[in-house]
Amino acid sequence: MAEQPQALPRSTTTGEVGGATYEHVGSEYLEQRRLRKSAGWVLLWALGVGAVISGDFFGWNYGLAAGGFGGLLIATLVVAVMYVCMVFSIAELSAALPHAGGFYSFTRNAFGPTLGFVNGVADIIEYVVTPAVIIISIAAYMQTIFADVPLAVWWIVYYVLFVGINVMGTHLTLRVGLVVTLMAMAVLVIFYIGAIVSGAFSWDRVFNIPPAPGQSSFLPFGWYGVFAALPFGIWFYLAIEQLPLAAEESHNVVSDMPRALLYGIGTLLALSLFTLVLNSGVGGGAAEVGQSAAPLEIGFRAIFGEGLATIVLTLAALTGLVASFHTIIYAYGRVLFSLSRAGYIPRWISVTNQTRHTPARALMVGGVVGLGLAFLIDQQGSTSTVGAALLTMSVFGAVISYALVMISYIKLAISRPHMPRPYKSPLGVPGAVIGTILAIISLAATMAIESNRPGVIGTAVFMVAMLIYYFFYSRKKLVAQAPEEESALLAEAQAELK
Repeated sequence: MAEQPQALPRSTTTGEVGGATYEHVGSEYLEQRRLRKSAGWVLLWALGVGAVISGDFFGWNYGLAAGGFGGLLIATLVVAVMYVCMVFSIAELSAALPHAGGFYSFTRNAFGPTLGFVNGVADIIEYVVTPAVIIISIAAYMQTIFADVPLAVWWIVYYVLFVGINVMGTHLTLRVGLVVTLMAMAVLVIFYIGAIVSGAFSWDRVFNIPPAPGQSSFLPFGWYGVFAALPFGIWFYLAIEQLPLAAEESHNVVSDMPRALLYGIGTLLALSLFTLVLNSGVGGGAAEVGQSAAPLEIGFRAIFGEGLATIVLTLAALTGLVASFHTIIYAYGRVLFSLSRAGYIPRWISVTNQTRHTPARALMVGGVVGLGLAFLIDQQGSTSTVGAALLTMSVFGAVISYALVMISYIKLAISRPHMPRPYKSPLGVPGAVIGTILAIISLAATMAIESNRPGVIGTAVFMVAMLIYYFFYSRKKLVAQAPEEESALLAEAQAELK
């Protein structure tokens, strides 16, 4: 018999469930935390691709320094398999559990509030840290043109501008996201064609990183280099998984979400291959590109020289960074909103703008934290060092959530086989198992580079601190009527009656 929950039993709205205490709230609580439906599958596709596309403009290239071209190529192929497995899994889950909590909702339904919160915290880390990573590179690109303007000025300007756009309205946010995503893709295509046609690309440059003793030019740092390059291969695809966060703002989530996810990952797979090969073989080759905070600028300079065209195209390249910066601001706003609405973090954060129905408070809180993080870590080293450290911190949070969500997929397939699933993953449980294994390997890889370890350790300490907050305070303040919680409580109540 298929699950057909209709209403949350009154007995489950208060008291202790799964080690957490739930409170009953009135309709006015949810009315103050209402989102507006604004997206079809095309805007969702742009939201997903736009969130990731900055990975083709910077970040991935640090993997060249970690593993050489061959090491990064193999690492990218490995993580591509992980992402395909995950995307199919979350396409199924997002159609079955269409809530703004995304991954937190999936894990909450599978394993209860504690692991749901852990996944939510991992998502907070990913989506709050990632814009801080991107802003580092945006400022680096801007400084290649406006050398006298301090980096911090660009950080503040871009945060204020794009948090403001997100606050102004979801429809505006998604439209802006579509435009800048299409522009970013056009810039990449111009680079791909220019690199091939101009003769700027050379295979010799691809393999110009001096190999360590006993190693080859293809794998200059051996198989350990492949392992160390995994977090940077992830940067080609990181944040496609934010799409389920838009479930409550989608016109037809059951059909649109899986379509946007699958078209999105297909687009990103193609872009990653062209970027990895062609950008590694221009200018000073992999040796130079692997150390740059603005690798595409090296490519444009190699193709067009030092003239006006290079300046214009470098500015145009900012569209890729802006696309991701803009759309991931959207993502952290929804993660903070959903966790706050359910009571895991302070409830005041989730109150929405009553005219535009955007999570304005959550957007501003995440912006302040991200900007502060950029300032804090900037004190620790060079731009490339800061970017690589921030990137690894973001990946650390991401792969924890990946492992949890695919384990949740497996658990729900076993424990709730009759849960309505309008879309089903063709890879099923075996695909989720493969994806989980690769996510755990990728998690270990975040510790591979010694200079990035302090940031990863600091991120782990933050997760522990959040768990302490949860156990001593917020687990006693959860909201039964939050959609993610209500769905899980209904299923649990139904299971108890059987």
